[in-house]
Formats: sequence, C-alpha cells, structure tokens
Amino acid sequence: MFRRAFWFTTGAAAGVWATTKVQRKIRSLAPDALAVRAADKAVEGGHRLREFALDVRAGMAQRESELKDALGLDAPEEPGPVPRLPGRRTASLPRQQSAPQQGTPQLGAVHPAPRRHDLSGPEAHPHHSNDRNEDH
Repeated sequence: MFRRAFWFTTGAAAGVWATTKVQRKIRSLAPDALAVRAADKAVEGGHRLREFALDVRAGMAQRESELKDALGLDAPEEPGPVPRLPGRRTASLPRQQSAPQQGTPQLGAVHPAPRRHDLSGPEAHPHHSNDRNEDH
C-alpha cells in the first residue's frame, strides 16, 4: 500500500512539474514574449555598441596624443565645425572670398544662354508635334 502511494505521489509530482515546464515554454514562445525579448536584446546590443564606440574613441585620442608627443607636435588643433542643434538656427558667418583661378568657373556664376537670331524656322520649336499618332 505504501508502495502504491509513493508511486502515485511521484507520478503526480512529475506531472505537475512537466505541466509547469510546458506552460512556461509556451508562454516564452508567445509573440508578445518574443517581441519583448527581441527588444531587450536590441537595447543590450545598442549599449554594447555604444560602449565599444566610446572605447575606440578613447583609444584613438590616447594614441593620437602618444603620436603627437613622439613627433613633438604640440600645436593647438583647429576647432571643428560647430554642431547644429535641431530646431535652432545658426548665424551664417561670412566666408572669405578668394580670387578665382583662371579657367575655373565660379560657383553660382550665371552664364548667358546662347541667343538665336532667327526664331521663325524649325529651330524655334524643335520636335513639338501635336500629332498623337506618331508611334503608330
């Protein structure tokens, strides 16, 4: 009798354990759970990528300073472009105009179009036909 009660209890416990495991697995494979898990992995990957980029920048700055010290280049760097913030306008600074080189066109220069003296011939309206049956 004790033997039967032992095996009955063991079977019931194994059934409860198996049912619990199956239910957890089903819940973990639900679309909502998969979306949450994928989002968490993406955020974690983004954090790792950001940390990697910061480490690379720090290493680059360190190596650059080592190379400058080794080469004796202690001149101050030129300031880079000022970053623009979204929604804010920056005042445009006047640019220095240099003399154009001979033979190179200036940007923004307006070149007059060639004039036609005779606008009455076929050149006045080239290939503008109102006939819709041209291709047939």
